[in-house]
Amino acid sequence: MIHTFRRGIHPNEQKQYTENVPINLLLPQKGSEMVYPLLQHLGTPCEPLVQIGQTVLVGEKIGDSGAFVCAPIHSSVSGVVKDIRPHLTVTGTIVNSIVIENDGELTEHESIKLRDSFEGYSREQILTIIREAGIVGLGGAGFPSHVKLSPPPDKPIDTVIVNGCECEPYLTTDNRVMIEEADRIILGLQIILKVVPNARGVIAIEDNKPEAIAALKKHCAAIDGVDVVVLQTKYPQGAEKQLVYAITHREVPSGGLPLDVSCIVHNVDTVIAIHRAFFRGRPLMRKVVTIAGGAVREPGNYKVRLGMKLSDLVQQAGGLAGPPAKVVVGGPMMGVAIFDINVPIVKTTSGVLFLTEQEAYIPPEKNCIRCGQCVEHCPAGLIPTELNTDILREEGDMFVKHNGLDCIECGSCSYICPSKRRLSQAIRTVRRVELAKRRK
Repeated sequence: MIHTFRRGIHPNEQKQYTENVPINLLLPQKGSEMVYPLLQHLGTPCEPLVQIGQTVLVGEKIGDSGAFVCAPIHSSVSGVVKDIRPHLTVTGTIVNSIVIENDGELTEHESIKLRDSFEGYSREQILTIIREAGIVGLGGAGFPSHVKLSPPPDKPIDTVIVNGCECEPYLTTDNRVMIEEADRIILGLQIILKVVPNARGVIAIEDNKPEAIAALKKHCAAIDGVDVVVLQTKYPQGAEKQLVYAITHREVPSGGLPLDVSCIVHNVDTVIAIHRAFFRGRPLMRKVVTIAGGAVREPGNYKVRLGMKLSDLVQQAGGLAGPPAKVVVGGPMMGVAIFDINVPIVKTTSGVLFLTEQEAYIPPEKNCIRCGQCVEHCPAGLIPTELNTDILREEGDMFVKHNGLDCIECGSCSYICPSKRRLSQAIRTVRRVELAKRRK
């Protein structure tokens, strides 16, 4: 049985450039400037724990906060704190950041210690290890993992879903990680199931990843309570609410979370980060990033240290074949176009696309022809044309009444629209304005 959600689209995958290329390790060069924004997660920003001129080591905690919804920041290199200043990030925001000059030695902090087993550790001890490792959702949301694994008592969890769908075009990091590190995914999931003892584990993978499916089925064959579920290749299969429905046929309520229907969803790389934190004692200091697009000489997947600048990464990864027409951080559907590549890799960076004029071209916007394609394909069951009318009339209250806050910003409406209306962009902007009003 092939599982899926309702509606959705089938964009050109464009994964053939990197899906069969093994992950390549790239280390920052000696003397390079590493930048660590103190906000790389949803929640409270960290405060610096170091001072200018201080020597730090690999794995040393350099930023933290006493808030529950927060994840500490660690140095991924050894070196000297050069500055603490506001710095541009991949999202286009300016964030207070710690700048470290890499000494090239990669000397590790004494806190990095190996563990042989998770047996004998309590739920609270495991959550503390995950929290202190600074682990967040690595699929893009950046929600602190220890918070997600601490649901309130009235929200019992019976299903833990490991998200291996990776439905965005171009991006193939999760696919390569599942192929190359399947054993660590299984062990990481077992750690999570110890924290959520009454739940079953489900590893969800789209059917366009046969090698990953085979690898994970092999490693979990003898493990009770863990299954690999194959899903239809469709976008946005990896969105949390759509994935929960595809696996369980439970509908996450409007404004709700997967825990409201007894589910927790973790990205595959998040699960590996939990394995690494527990067995190897290493906090979150690295990210696997897809570098692709027609302007790239050597497209591939690269394991890099957090804090490394995109400009340094691209140079070490073979450079550009020519000037890109557009640079997108993330995938082409939900990613963010940036104007400066002197920004650091952070915990939520999944890919960087250097697109040519042909790849980046978007036809001119035309009038709506009332075809209903956006309504037919919206995975959230919304009416994008109605929301767009609310936006044009500057009626924020009607936008909220018509469930605009339930938009998952997947871009399906803009993609499928024959008139190429900028529906998703407009909805995203107004949605964030209305959410900001609510927070105030």
